Amino acid sequence: MEQVASTDPGTFDLAVIGGGINGCGIARDAAGRGASVVLLEARDLASGTSSASTKLIHGGLRYLEHYEFALVRESLSERERLWRIAPHIVWPLRFVLPHVKGLRPRWLVRLGLFLYDHIGGRKLLPATQDIALARHVAGEPLKPEFARAFVYSDCWVDDARLVVLNARDAADRGADVRTHCPVTALSREGDHWRIEAGGDIIRARAVINAAGPAVLDLLAIGHQRASRAVRLVRGSHIVVRKLFEHDFAYFFQLPDGRIFFAIPYEDDFTLIGTTDADHKAGLDAIEASAEEIAYLCDGASRFFRQQVTPDDVVWTYSGVRPLVDDGSGRPEAATRGYFLELSEPPEGAPLLSVFGGKITTYRQLAQHAVEDMAARLPVLAGERWTDTAPLPGGDFPVGAIAPVRDALLARYPFLESRWATRLAHAYGTRAERILGNAASLAECGEHFGHGLTQAEVSYLMTSEWATSASDILWRRTKLGLRFSPSQVAALDQFCTTFASQGNTA
Repeated sequence: MEQVASTDPGTFDLAVIGGGINGCGIARDAAGRGASVVLLEARDLASGTSSASTKLIHGGLRYLEHYEFALVRESLSERERLWRIAPHIVWPLRFVLPHVKGLRPRWLVRLGLFLYDHIGGRKLLPATQDIALARHVAGEPLKPEFARAFVYSDCWVDDARLVVLNARDAADRGADVRTHCPVTALSREGDHWRIEAGGDIIRARAVINAAGPAVLDLLAIGHQRASRAVRLVRGSHIVVRKLFEHDFAYFFQLPDGRIFFAIPYEDDFTLIGTTDADHKAGLDAIEASAEEIAYLCDGASRFFRQQVTPDDVVWTYSGVRPLVDDGSGRPEAATRGYFLELSEPPEGAPLLSVFGGKITTYRQLAQHAVEDMAARLPVLAGERWTDTAPLPGGDFPVGAIAPVRDALLARYPFLESRWATRLAHAYGTRAERILGNAASLAECGEHFGHGLTQAEVSYLMTSEWATSASDILWRRTKLGLRFSPSQVAALDQFCTTFASQGNTA
């Protein structure tokens, strides 16, 4: 006898498959319009591409070279919008773009930056400047041969937390979020879909396939065809001990025409990336190759006085971007745009598949996906709302993270300043939900190290779907770079015991 989904004995309006940024954004938008939604993720939220980005909300300056003006305009328009709805995890970042003789001429770069400043509705972010590196703090760590640079604006984002907060808001609005729930069968039954996932049978009137790099695999499970080809492109990053003391980031151009970033990361580190390489090795173990690591080290060493070698790398991560295959010869030239494919009415219950996309445009993509599906699922035909409603913890003005941190220090004087800063950035105004009425660090339970306490871990497991030390250290927080093996083991033991007692979201 079939087992119907335990939390709803009926049929969901919408099943969203994929717990990355697109899937969670779609679930949030749909739930906020009043639809009954179930979100199904095979592993942890943001466990794939969405936690392996360069952590930027940006227009994509280099996309102008490929004439993707519409994509750049859409991306630029989202920067300040996302900053407003999530000011705890999104904040402005100034990028230094040194001029390199023999590559793109200065007039061409300046023209591109002029467009960058003016086609996206920029209001709060500072405009582009032309600087002499010898008289600017950003020039100090660079080799003296680089004399001039442009400084322009984009935004930084904690990518994995962006995913989790979209899922949290979807759940707060009634969505059923299920992690570690892989879809093993998908078929139409009359006017609805029958989905086998995580040992349950789930029924939904419509399905949105937001499986990212596995979008075609899910279509195959459902015996569906796609009219679009997908190009899997691997982007790898390296992290080294910090190469500079200031808060500027760098945008570097290389002789082969490619670019990469060097970005301040977690106070004590520098993040360098990304590469673009066609990926053929499957989706289970995605790692930076030795060639990619060497390429990024060599690139950084072209610009910084301090040479960077593979021995300096303390961590690497890689993600596979599922790009729409537009026939581009080089992977870095493939479009970062997205395409939504909706099944035809004669086929039965609707299925919409998401191809491509980037983290910057996830909210627009989600809005378009929900509105495309609304033609077949009228419950989704509500007003647009995600452009102004803050994500959980983001209900404070842009640029006002310091008062949020100071309020934590005032209420919990036992916190160290750096811990309060991390909590404010991760949880915003919801940080007090973690600490509750604690009057001392001891009252927060076991201290696993670096300001991570039992109180926070319990919150992450009961409210944010974390189940393991890996979920907590590499996605919910960025403390994995600091934890020793023994600290990781102690945290994992706690997570296992806590989960065995049924204390999970």
